Amino acid sequence: MPEAVTRSQVMRDEPVRTAVAASGVSGDEALGLVSRMIAVNRSLTGPGVRQTLGMLAETLPLELTEIASGTRVFDWTVPPEWSVRGAWIADSSGRRLVDLADNYLHVLGYSAPIHARMTGAELEEHLHWLPDRPEAIPFRTSYFDPSWGFCVTGDQRSAVHREEIYEVVIDSTLDESGSLTYAELVLPGRSEQEILLSTYICHPSLANEISGIALLAGLGRALLDADLHFSYRLLFAPGTIGPLTWLMHNEDRLGVMRHGMIVSCVGDRGPLTYKRSRRGTAEVDRAAAHVLGSRPGGSVRPFVPWGGDERQFCSPGFDLPIGSLTRTPHADYPEYHTSADDLSFIGAAELEDSLDALAEILDVLEGNVVLESSNPKGEPQLSRRGLYETIGAGRPHDVEIGRQALLWVLNAADGTASLLDMVERAGLPFSAFREAGSVLEDAGLVREVGR
Repeated sequence: MPEAVTRSQVMRDEPVRTAVAASGVSGDEALGLVSRMIAVNRSLTGPGVRQTLGMLAETLPLELTEIASGTRVFDWTVPPEWSVRGAWIADSSGRRLVDLADNYLHVLGYSAPIHARMTGAELEEHLHWLPDRPEAIPFRTSYFDPSWGFCVTGDQRSAVHREEIYEVVIDSTLDESGSLTYAELVLPGRSEQEILLSTYICHPSLANEISGIALLAGLGRALLDADLHFSYRLLFAPGTIGPLTWLMHNEDRLGVMRHGMIVSCVGDRGPLTYKRSRRGTAEVDRAAAHVLGSRPGGSVRPFVPWGGDERQFCSPGFDLPIGSLTRTPHADYPEYHTSADDLSFIGAAELEDSLDALAEILDVLEGNVVLESSNPKGEPQLSRRGLYETIGAGRPHDVEIGRQALLWVLNAADGTASLLDMVERAGLPFSAFREAGSVLEDAGLVREVGR
């Protein structure tokens, strides 16, 4: 059996939530960062991505990686670097009906450059709009299929007449000598095993879609000096091609990835939702289910092979234990991928609640040790050790939960069961078992033998 270790190395009280509270990171701060980022025109690659990462680097020691356009990444290829300086549709009088300067969603992402005059009939083949939400501008892209287009409201679409001549301008470049950019923040813990937290950085002008960036940035600042068991790796990468590129360049070290989550869409006013990893019963899945089960409206969904970047990490060739934390899941709210996903759609209270839930899940993972009893033959006499009085102080209900947790830990600490195993059997809060384990370890009645 491994040698026993001290309580300071294992059973600490909620190190992540404690670090977040001590740092002063808040929902208001996260909302402020979203309001800064929403003013930047991001895409899969290009200056907007680097500008956004530059904002994060003001307070975080990020490691940036550039991958050349044209690089083969499994079945994909890193696309040319895209940038757009201006775009508009003007009628014959010169009046601009649509202008990129008004909203970055107006241009189809990765549009090829064009400067032409054409009829409304020709132009309408390149217009994207939402008949069921005519007041909103849709978000559309053409990353890997060269094209051009505009995304418009219903009124803008109606203002285009088939016989009229329009000037159409998209001042963009697709640079074959460019690159894709992603960034990492590595926070070393006592163990080389890592928790990977990832979010995507490719969405322009969509508040909830970029809320995950702000949340992970805040968490990263809070954990810079925290005393943690696991090492943490925060990944900020463009969707799909970003994680695939990271996976290709880190394939030889994926064995240290113990747990992980994709964090996105965490600012809207819906309840928290966790999507399980492909494995379904990974430790992170169980930890998230436990935490969200105690939160109003919190829900856990099974893995499905569509959604966000968890699809890449959970593809069969990797099958990493990585789930997804959101509030309302992707595409389940009508504002999704439209201009209605603006700053009014998200809130500081929701961002703070999401951060707290994420921190609580991480604390369950941090504290989920396997214990072994040093007094397994019969129940040790707790009263002469004064243990009933050292746990669950306060309301009688809390005292009773504390006592139950003590007895559960003593009975289940056979060297094979983790605290989360015990919690799932008992249906009691993880915090009670973490405290019970700490008290019993201090008394010399249990010791950690694994994770």
